[in-house]
Amino acid sequence: MSDLGHVLVLAGGLSYEREVSLRSGRRVSEALQGAGVSVETRDTDASLVPSVLANPPDAVFVTLHGGAGEDGAIRSVLELLSIPYVGADPDACRVAFDKPTAKTVVRSVGLRTPDSVTLPKETFHDLGASAVLTRIVERLGLPLFVKPSRGGSALGASIVRVAEELPSAMVGCFAYGDTALIERCIKGVEISVSVIDLGEGPVALPPVEIVPDDGTYDYAARYTAGHTEFFAPARLSPEVSAACSEMAVTAHTALGLRDISRTDLIVDEDGLPHFLEVNVAPGMTETSLFPMAAEAAGEDFGTLCRVLLEQAAARGA
Repeated sequence: MSDLGHVLVLAGGLSYEREVSLRSGRRVSEALQGAGVSVETRDTDASLVPSVLANPPDAVFVTLHGGAGEDGAIRSVLELLSIPYVGADPDACRVAFDKPTAKTVVRSVGLRTPDSVTLPKETFHDLGASAVLTRIVERLGLPLFVKPSRGGSALGASIVRVAEELPSAMVGCFAYGDTALIERCIKGVEISVSVIDLGEGPVALPPVEIVPDDGTYDYAARYTAGHTEFFAPARLSPEVSAACSEMAVTAHTALGLRDISRTDLIVDEDGLPHFLEVNVAPGMTETSLFPMAAEAAGEDFGTLCRVLLEQAAARGA
């Protein structure tokens, strides 16, 4: 049994990724119970703060995705309550959660990332959508990848292969956020590298290769069993695998992250990895990449979660 008295898993929330968060929370709770930890799972509603104040947990595992779960807000509240938690602090979350800002930070430390344009909805409309989109295609070329600047689970994201598809891609993106990130789409192998720090510095778990059935790693491909084939570890040469791992650890460090993160990247036809984005609260569902990477490393998922909570509890609020 664990020395932890009881821990709290936060899951749900009000973001577009609520259902994924509930699945992540359930998976983490079950894994912790299997590792001998007394677990309570709660949503982020009006009863949360009174409950935590009445019965403070030893530590909190945040499995909230998108919105308050990854932008630092809920972590700020936990700090106000003097409750320790697993994961990055609010300042680091704010930087990492905003994809254009994260790209700027990692580029400043020498990481390769696709050329892009960040476009708020107001600018898109005020300057004339047609003229702006034409210039984007001229500047970045085709294909393009359009996604909200904040958020995850590929919601509002789409590939643009011909210029005529760009206006509808922008409309779809703006349905999930007020700012669009339009990137040059790099052809290659999709790779995810999870990073974990158990007290001796961040280390990369084995890279996971992602092969969606229809070629697009969208919401359905991410969370529907059988829609995507995964290879853990990825089918990469030792040199390319090492480069991917180094990129993920460098991004984790440069962004000031803590405990866990997951970096998504793409390896081009020349074997060069390109940083796409980083996740401060990686998915923990049955089809999520962090648990797959842990298993590929020969680690027990529940034990890892327990150690992360013990580490957070020892660190304090």
